[in-house]
Amino acid sequence: MPPSGAPAAPGKEKKPAWLKVRAPGGDTYARLKQTLRSLDLYTVCEEARCPNVGECWTAGTATIMLLGHTCTRGCRFCAVTTGNPRGAYDPREPVHVARAIAELELKYVVLTMVDRDDLIDGGAEQVARTVEGLRERKPELLVETLVGDFRGRLGDVDTVLRSAPAVFAHNVEVTRRLTPLIRDARCDYDLSLRVLRHAKERAPERFVKSSIMLGLGESADEVHETLADLRAAGVDIVTLGQYLRPTPKHAKVDRYVTPEEFAAYEKHAYELGFAFVASGPLVRSSYHAAEGFVAARLTPGAAGAPHVVSPAGRPDSPGNFAPAGALIHPSSLVRREPSGA
Repeated sequence: MPPSGAPAAPGKEKKPAWLKVRAPGGDTYARLKQTLRSLDLYTVCEEARCPNVGECWTAGTATIMLLGHTCTRGCRFCAVTTGNPRGAYDPREPVHVARAIAELELKYVVLTMVDRDDLIDGGAEQVARTVEGLRERKPELLVETLVGDFRGRLGDVDTVLRSAPAVFAHNVEVTRRLTPLIRDARCDYDLSLRVLRHAKERAPERFVKSSIMLGLGESADEVHETLADLRAAGVDIVTLGQYLRPTPKHAKVDRYVTPEEFAAYEKHAYELGFAFVASGPLVRSSYHAAEGFVAARLTPGAAGAPHVVSPAGRPDSPGNFAPAGALIHPSSLVRREPSGA
């Protein structure tokens, strides 16, 4: 049975207090939105209706979505438009992205993508060209690639890895049992693990990252199983957050997981050996605090390869991680009501 928590109300879902967020605004937010629109770029922050868009954009962090805004898959949790782009994409996109990031003066950028099963390589080359373009224009920039499973074509995974992102990310999204119920029929739990394992084996010096959504009916044991599977696949960074239903057409929220439960999952994940865990109701795969951890741990090397650095500044061998808590504590990711509210 799933652990107890705040149940989702029938009909219109009433969210608990810990999920309240301020409406986006501010000069930085407005400037970032204007720049992205002027360059015809899309962000997953907008397309997926992320609740942290105001906070992340105000902090100068954004997740750029490549290959357009139409996904060939139809997962029941995702608000991105589903359709068939019929092979269309913008070959100038890598240049546009590099120009946008240069104008925004970001130090860390996440490049994600819609699934493009209509392309022979699933869009891998476009992602790689974008990473390379960013590195040419701004060598000190840390780049994370959050990509699909490429239908299990590991050669396409290698294409992305050859562009040398600081972080390779692919989301398992939900537990094994929920995968066929929530993700598109072309997605597969073990396939996702295979992609992550391959990425770590081919580039052990780079961080590998994944994410899990909670509140869809999973049990605590299933979450523990998924965390163990991810760690066994070589995943270094994991994020856990509350699923929020984007529209009535999408999967219903089974319940709202409490901050205390997220804290327990965080503790368990660290015990499994993850280098960094971001676990909280409003945490998302591209949450900027996890990016802050990566930025604190990596400094670009002369050849563009990440250089693992301990909190004391001493280089460590790849995979020899210092305690993440010395850099940033995930408790800061759990939003709490101010006293007297």
